[in-house]
Amino acid sequence: MGDIIISFANWIWGTPMLILLMGGGMILLFHSGFIPFRKIGHSISLLRGKYDDDLAPGQITSFQALSAAIAATVGLGNISGVAIAINMGGPGAIFWMWVSAFVGMATKFYSCSLAIMFRGTDSAGVVQGGPMYVIEEGMGKKWKFLSIIFCVAGVMGLLAIFQANQLSAVFRAVMLEPAGIENTVTLRWIIGIVMMILVAFVILGGIKRIASVASRLVPFMVALYFLTVLIIVGKYIGDVPDMLLKIITDAFTGEAMAGGAVGSVIIIGARRAAFSNEAGIGTAPMVHGASKNREPIREGLIAMLGPFIDTVVVCTLTALVIMLTGVWQSTEADGVRLTLHAFDLALPGIGRYLLMTAVLIFALSTMFTYSYYGHKCFNYLFGADKADYYNYFYLITIAIGAVISLDVVVSFVDGMYAIMAIPTMISTIYLAPKVKGAAKEYFARIKAER
Repeated sequence: MGDIIISFANWIWGTPMLILLMGGGMILLFHSGFIPFRKIGHSISLLRGKYDDDLAPGQITSFQALSAAIAATVGLGNISGVAIAINMGGPGAIFWMWVSAFVGMATKFYSCSLAIMFRGTDSAGVVQGGPMYVIEEGMGKKWKFLSIIFCVAGVMGLLAIFQANQLSAVFRAVMLEPAGIENTVTLRWIIGIVMMILVAFVILGGIKRIASVASRLVPFMVALYFLTVLIIVGKYIGDVPDMLLKIITDAFTGEAMAGGAVGSVIIIGARRAAFSNEAGIGTAPMVHGASKNREPIREGLIAMLGPFIDTVVVCTLTALVIMLTGVWQSTEADGVRLTLHAFDLALPGIGRYLLMTAVLIFALSTMFTYSYYGHKCFNYLFGADKADYYNYFYLITIAIGAVISLDVVVSFVDGMYAIMAIPTMISTIYLAPKVKGAAKEYFARIKAER
């Protein structure tokens, strides 16, 4: 079964998915008139709450929506996802992650604007947002099959199995193995069950509690990780220009990969970027669609900051730590263990504990937000009265994720993400002219108000 899952993920993440996410995102970038580059200053002023409207429909503020979305994206995709990218595709994969991020900013601008523009109501009459409602409300009932495909893949793919797997791995490596405690299946089950109980306390409180916890955890989490990584980069500051040059040159030569396959490096970079910042997958529109905002364009502008923070900033810092310490060439470790080796080498004695703290907060905050995404998909498929059953299914899979192998976990999540991307990108490109028109009207109004 594991081999089938890995083969499916490798097949679906070939050229077609590259064309859909990168090609579709490039179309949106040009169509928007390069909004991610031109309007980033306005996005930051929006994020500070300058235009918040407490009376607008929705459940959370735009800042909380971005915090919850970043809690889901700035996480283990940035720590172990980057390590997996370098392991599989060499440093050049990071360059293609950057390209994917800038393209992804345009995708997020459009998809999250649409999440406010075409909100729907669930069976309980609560206002909801997300690709499934965008498709149904914006494209019409005849396209509803795309909403169902998205939600079925979401229920399966938006589980916290990857986070549980990597958190369990780092806890065993940092705390248990040095103490001589044997890595048994029973031990992994115990760790998984403890994680499950911790997550249950937050997610059973609904989106308001998830957003509240995320908006407190995210700034602390990012600050801790940034500080640690900047200290490490500072130690090797003289080598940083060479490493950045290596990322760029290897992107076009594929020298660090067996066979020097540049095409494979691009695919690995795009695949890991999609896992890291989720642009085009359709997760962020679900949480941004719950924002108290009457202005679709404002929400899109706030949302587009996500891929920049997540991939261009945080992933680059992680990549530099792995490359500067040389561990990517000298160890067989994969995923979070590779990053752990880098932190250990750069900050002996304390590095592994700082990384474990960051991983703990990253993983838990992601687990909280993913539960909301899956809950919304389940709600759409089976109705609001049955949606809470999903939480119990979600919690059980956390314990399972701590036990199964990393390759199977990564491939399963990747495969489901690819299926979710198909309806998301079709609806975003189809409805892009609506966003373009609204953006033109919005910026004309802003200009007139000055």
